[in-house]
Amino acid sequence: MQRHTSVFAIVILMLVSFCNSQAQDIQVIKKRVVGDLLEPSVNSNAITQLVQSIQPDGTWPGINYKDVSRTGFQHKDHLENMLTLARVYKKPGSPFFGDAAVKKAFSAALDFWLAHDFRCDNWWWNEMGTPNLMINTLLVMDSSLTEKQRTEGLKIARRANLETFGARPGGDLMPIAGMLGKQALFTNSPDTLKRVIDVMAREIKISTGRGLKPDMSFHHRTDNVISILTYGSNFAGSFAYWAARIHGTQFSFPETSMKLLVDYYLDGICQALIYATYPDPGAMNRDISRRNALEKEDISLPQNLLAATDYRAPELETVIRARKGEIRYNRTRDRYFWYSHYYTHQRPGYYASVRMHSARANNMEEPHNEEGIKNHHYGDGSLFISRTGHEFFNIFPVWDWQKIPGTTILQKTDVPHWRQLAKKGRTDFSGGLSDGVYGVAAFDFASVHDPLKAHKAWFFFDNEIVCLGAGIHADTALPVLTTLNQCLLNNQVIVGANNKTTTLKTGKHVLPAVSWVYHDSVAYIFPQPAGVNISNGEATGSWRRINHQAWATEETVKENVFALWLDHGVQPQNAGYAWIVVPGIDAASAAAYSKKTPVKILVNTPDLQAVQHTALQRTGIVFYKAGTVRINDKLTLAATAPCLVMINANGAVAGSIAVSDPTQKLTALQIKVNERIIDVSLPKGDDSGSTVMVR
Repeated sequence: MQRHTSVFAIVILMLVSFCNSQAQDIQVIKKRVVGDLLEPSVNSNAITQLVQSIQPDGTWPGINYKDVSRTGFQHKDHLENMLTLARVYKKPGSPFFGDAAVKKAFSAALDFWLAHDFRCDNWWWNEMGTPNLMINTLLVMDSSLTEKQRTEGLKIARRANLETFGARPGGDLMPIAGMLGKQALFTNSPDTLKRVIDVMAREIKISTGRGLKPDMSFHHRTDNVISILTYGSNFAGSFAYWAARIHGTQFSFPETSMKLLVDYYLDGICQALIYATYPDPGAMNRDISRRNALEKEDISLPQNLLAATDYRAPELETVIRARKGEIRYNRTRDRYFWYSHYYTHQRPGYYASVRMHSARANNMEEPHNEEGIKNHHYGDGSLFISRTGHEFFNIFPVWDWQKIPGTTILQKTDVPHWRQLAKKGRTDFSGGLSDGVYGVAAFDFASVHDPLKAHKAWFFFDNEIVCLGAGIHADTALPVLTTLNQCLLNNQVIVGANNKTTTLKTGKHVLPAVSWVYHDSVAYIFPQPAGVNISNGEATGSWRRINHQAWATEETVKENVFALWLDHGVQPQNAGYAWIVVPGIDAASAAAYSKKTPVKILVNTPDLQAVQHTALQRTGIVFYKAGTVRINDKLTLAATAPCLVMINANGAVAGSIAVSDPTQKLTALQIKVNERIIDVSLPKGDDSGSTVMVR
């Protein structure tokens, strides 16, 4: 009996110790989270203005409290003001720490909100935006709240929960779980926090539905549109934040989850960032129509990952140092995201990407909440090139949305209504190939909006990108243009034609027989002299023309813009194009390059496109159907089915061969190199469409 009593006592002591340990960990985590909320600096003038301008009823002038529409809801400003007042009241060292006037203003504002409990027509504010700001405010004020404020505020905060509509896998579930975690800290509930952490850990997984894809891209919805820098970044950011805050406690995430998240961050998100720092415009969706959408990424996400794991720590440290400006991000890497129709080309001196669509995906994200309302052609084979990360910053209000870089577009009076923007792609052949350093992307393009078709291909090397188009065909009496670039104008535009160099004056130019065009350290080389159109001057627009949110006004926006395009005329039949992009050179080098290029365009037809880089001894080939290409006098290569191929060859000696299936329908094909037949077993299932090395 005494032995049983002793065992029972030990068990009780262990349980008490465990509970005490949980309680201590909760306080540690809470201290870290509240510390983050208190971190922003204090703007004394702004605080004084908030305190002096608040009305007796707890409102602020200038906020429209009546408009709760999807495009309105300025009520968020009220919530943000509340949090700002709470922060300066509780922040040690703040000149307003414990200030009675600040406390009075805060209480009036909170009580006003609790009395009216505003709801927006957009579910996001009701289930995420408002609850997030509310729980942050409650955590900061905590013991300074009245019991009614605690109770009523928590009711609003709890609208962010795992049973709500928005808590769907693939983006919003992770931030909502984080809000629930903060609720657990506010109520000192270890059971709730453990549940939240378990949910988060289970979400870090490879999915063929919503969420993290096998290719390290990210889909928020089932339309298969890439959202790696939008929802996918929020997904990673929420997880990383909590990973750092719970690290070293019994609530810590398993290492397997941490490793997968780091892989996704470095191989997915950072690959879609220019120098791991600036968002690639090509990976954006409706958010491109928001002000400052392309601003520099901060260091919080990689810093949080580094605080929680040492897995791939040197790479995370490199990202942090690059964003601080301490080093240059010198990574050389190509990656094709076969689930997302997205090719990325990272070099020490420039960055480029191609975005496509297919019958497996929509052309673009829906313009939810009337944002991105002119994105109709944004995924039609867009090619964004950047040397600095600033080339497209806030250009979009003045953009010509039918001259998107890289695209071939029928020129209409305007794009269709935004309700007709997102549509399923029409062709199967859309894909890419990469050996990790070089690669090819190709697109059997059929516009989802217009009677227009084209075969478009891009070949990526170290110092150049070769862009080919063939079979351009349209059946309507409107001109068809292919745009090489449309970016912010930076210094002079120089043109080489007939062995003469001309610096263009500001304006619009139609030029025949051009050999090369140079702007902002990027050269556009034409292997055969081409007629081009150039615009270099002021463009006007407004945020309202691309975004109908309340903040987006009709106020005129002006920017100086450089645009370069080819005019294929009206109803083109089997038109084509070819140009070489050479970033990071000067005008004199552009002229020299145009006379002696290491690139050979072997074929550019509707059935076959092939480019050879003689110095690199690599040839990229696009077979739209079975065919044969002569690589040199001693070597031919044939394929028995549509595919992409890149071969490393010197004379008759064939080295490595990379193959992919852009249709994602084949299981096998044959490659014939001279007389040698190679049976290629293509990736299947989750890897269908990825690159296979066959020798």
